[in-house]
Amino acid sequence: DYVHLDISHKGPDFIREHFPNIYEKLMGLGIDMTTDPIPVVPAQHYTCGGIVVDLDGRTDLPGLYAAGECTESGLHGANRLASNSLLECFVFGEACARHIAAHWDDLPPPPPIAPWDESRVEDSDEEVVIKQNWTEIRRFMWNYVGIVRTTKRLERAQHRIRLLTDEVNDYYGHFRVTPDLIELRNLLQTAELIVKSALHRKESRGLHYTLDYPDMLPDAVDTILVP
Repeated sequence: DYVHLDISHKGPDFIREHFPNIYEKLMGLGIDMTTDPIPVVPAQHYTCGGIVVDLDGRTDLPGLYAAGECTESGLHGANRLASNSLLECFVFGEACARHIAAHWDDLPPPPPIAPWDESRVEDSDEEVVIKQNWTEIRRFMWNYVGIVRTTKRLERAQHRIRLLTDEVNDYYGHFRVTPDLIELRNLLQTAELIVKSALHRKESRGLHYTLDYPDMLPDAVDTILVP
């Protein structure tokens, strides 16, 4: 399913000059955006929210800094304007580097890490489990935690996340770790945080819209899950 975006009211030269990459991509698909409507479908490509940081990129854990999409920097409000995320990465990345360099001698030493032990695991003979879980999380997050949400949908997603997390943890403990397994685990952790945050907010605000609470509360309050 999709909707049509019509930009034909702009001249062909304007379109080709301002959107050269999109123009070439669409022409390769047989769509001339100077005359034809463009099929458009929503997609998730940025996560608003994350680790709370100050203006130096510091978290509440001494020695841990964060910058970019993984943070709740406060720059975006309840949504994000296009291209602001790139500036956020540059500005906070430099701020982190400056603060770390200025306080390097004061930072606590990292704790010792035990050597990785693979003596009790083996190569997986069930890679299909990873692929299946990967497909499943994409589908139920799209259907239950998409643009329009309800409490029931969010709770269904939360239930599925718990089941998949148990499967991944069991898999993690018995087989050698692979990049796909780590990424699947990260996807589940991120999905869990998104659903918890959505259930916590009893209103609709910015990019979060729920049919159960369609109105926006008078005061904007951050959703802080930890501590």
